[in-house]
Amino acid sequence: MIGDVNQGFSGLQAKHGEDRIFDTGIRELTIMGQGIGLAMRGLRPIAEIQYIDYMLYGLQPLSDDAATMHFRTKGLQSCPVIVRTRGHRLEGIWHSGSPMGMLLHSLRGFVICVPRNMVQAVGMYNTLLQSNDPALMVECLNGYRLKEKLPSNLLEYTVPVGMPEVIREGKDITVVSYGSTLRIIMDAARSLEKLGISCEVIDIQTLLPFDIEQAVLESLKKTSRIVFVDEDVPGGAAAYMFNEVMEKQGGYRYLDVSPRTITGKAHRPGYGSDGDYFGKPNAEEIETVIKQMMAE
Repeated sequence: MIGDVNQGFSGLQAKHGEDRIFDTGIRELTIMGQGIGLAMRGLRPIAEIQYIDYMLYGLQPLSDDAATMHFRTKGLQSCPVIVRTRGHRLEGIWHSGSPMGMLLHSLRGFVICVPRNMVQAVGMYNTLLQSNDPALMVECLNGYRLKEKLPSNLLEYTVPVGMPEVIREGKDITVVSYGSTLRIIMDAARSLEKLGISCEVIDIQTLLPFDIEQAVLESLKKTSRIVFVDEDVPGGAAAYMFNEVMEKQGGYRYLDVSPRTITGKAHRPGYGSDGDYFGKPNAEEIETVIKQMMAE
């Protein structure tokens, strides 16, 4: 693992040694260059970017080199670097962006994992370390505070890529999202249940690849209503998921009402907790949209 000096890898370094765990300068472009170089020489580096906002500063070699390496060498060279970063549900105007659309469109050739908790993230890391593809892991910063039940086989536990998980069964509407936003959706779903509205909630788990067995479509066939929820700006990751299901999977055939997207606002959140609350999807907004869809 390599990362900037702010991350405090000293405990890991003491356990695994300076050759396996080491700091870098606070320069994202350099961190990505080191990660790509190590991966091309047969190692399995995990390169650290402190917040997802800072991916912008390391994006050029990831997009131009790592994402296209296998294709441009006719399969002769791979670059299995894993880039680890974190974000989502951060408060305040700094470090609170969610530029998933930028990453989705820049990193075709990557696996993009968006775990909702840390056990799920471990399973994804275990899967990626057996793969030969470059990958981006977007961990939930507020997921670090969750109390989770650890599986007994944590080091062997894997999560398949491209396979969504239905985390709440329902019959009236399909709600599709990922990461920290799922906890907001689950709050809304519990409130809507009291009103007789049954939500099926799907964690997409990986944005690239996206739902390779069309699990979202199967849910839509049952509910005939769908909404995509995401912290990215309008036209970002929610629009990407919308396109995948409505156009590529042919989901439009099964709609009873117009599909919706619920996104963050077209700007960074304002200062403080209220800025985060109103700048990103909240439970009340999700409930309002779903009640409107049910009444349509």
